[in-house]
Amino acid sequence: MPLFGRSPRTPTPAPTPTPMDGVDTVLADLDGVIYAGSGALPHAVASLTRAADDGARLGYITNNASRTDANVAAHLRELGLARTVPEDVVTSPQAAVRLLKTMVPAPAVILVVGGEGLTSEVTRAGYTVTGSADDEPAAVVQGFSPDIVWTQLAEAAFALKVPEEEGGIPWIATNTDWTLPQARGIAPGNGTLVSAVHTAVGRLATVAGKPEPAIFREAVARFGARHPLFIGDRLDTDIAGAQAAGIPSVLVLTGVDRPKHVLAAPPTSRPDFILEDLRQLFEPYPATQTDGDTTRVGDAVVRIDGADLRVLDAGSRPIDLVRAGSAAVWNSGRAIFGFRVEDALYADPFVRP
Repeated sequence: MPLFGRSPRTPTPAPTPTPMDGVDTVLADLDGVIYAGSGALPHAVASLTRAADDGARLGYITNNASRTDANVAAHLRELGLARTVPEDVVTSPQAAVRLLKTMVPAPAVILVVGGEGLTSEVTRAGYTVTGSADDEPAAVVQGFSPDIVWTQLAEAAFALKVPEEEGGIPWIATNTDWTLPQARGIAPGNGTLVSAVHTAVGRLATVAGKPEPAIFREAVARFGARHPLFIGDRLDTDIAGAQAAGIPSVLVLTGVDRPKHVLAAPPTSRPDFILEDLRQLFEPYPATQTDGDTTRVGDAVVRIDGADLRVLDAGSRPIDLVRAGSAAVWNSGRAIFGFRVEDALYADPFVRP
């Protein structure tokens, strides 16, 4: 027995880190992460408020070009993020205007297809906004608005009829998100409208917002982030963009992409963390344990058996099964279409709009 009658103790294991450990700046997407339509998603506001109370800087990166940064900030304050100001919001219209400045100097006439969020940024930068190809615009800038009509898309097509390599004018899209989460479900996004113009003119737009890394780098610089963490709901724009910019990322299953998309994610759009909702930012993130062809996360266990991806134990938490299944596929070096996947791995009990 040691001196003073004290018995030796078993060393206390080191605590498992949470996704928020060491993070000084949280950069969050909006649609599908914080809200769907006008209403907040469960636990999002409380979780981000907790992050701010713990000392993290909050910033927001959005591809939605329909509203101004001031309108977005006001909406976030209404939802409960009371300290939000316009400077906290980095928008794809802002990225589009930065790109436009490298192509066409102000003052110049720009044909804008989009809402107030885009027209206000173009005007603020010193350009003249038009909606008609007859005004001989120097460029077309296209963003999302729920009020866009066929005639606006037609004017863009008329202005873009000459290919750029033959002397045609530049075409910038704020983003090409195919879908947009809304309170009633998933609606068509700006990518569908850009595609309509592309089909008419046979040209491709230059994209300013996510997944291009410039908008992420702008946010990091604006907020002075040294250890940022980005939260998104889409693999092809949010996670791919953060990965391209070298920023650790979270995919939260409250928006567009579902477990079946996570398992199929290509190497260029795989998140560092997969969460059911934003409360899990503060929970210890379970380690992935691999033993040969068997992968365990928490008490969820899967195994690769030839062409079969089998569930050995679904475990007590569906999110851990998603984590285990995706880790098994990603680490195999094989694409998802090379597997027969058990239905349990495609189950989707998670909150979504």
